[in-house]
Amino acid sequence: MDSRDEQPRRHEIGSRVYVVADVEPLDVDGVRTVAVGTAVWLIGFLALLPFYGELADSGRTWWLWTCLAGFGLGLCGYEYCRRRRDARAEAAPGGRRARSAG
Repeated sequence: MDSRDEQPRRHEIGSRVYVVADVEPLDVDGVRTVAVGTAVWLIGFLALLPFYGELADSGRTWWLWTCLAGFGLGLCGYEYCRRRRDARAEAAPGGRRARSAG
């Protein structure tokens, strides 16, 4: 299954002509992007944890719980993207291909 659709390589808008380069996207499946984002939320949670007392005194403990929620949702997103990547690899001609890092 080829997910690419043919797009015009030249666009004429008014008197200008724009040429579109044929460049592949860097992260097609999103697994690495979601993994990095999830790790950032975890680092934010761990960085705020020593300041729990100060956060509680100023009424900002929601910062800590927001980071924890971001980490939890990131784990769900990571699993979703990983399963989608694997399903697309199964459906591709030739069956399962080697997994990318992530």
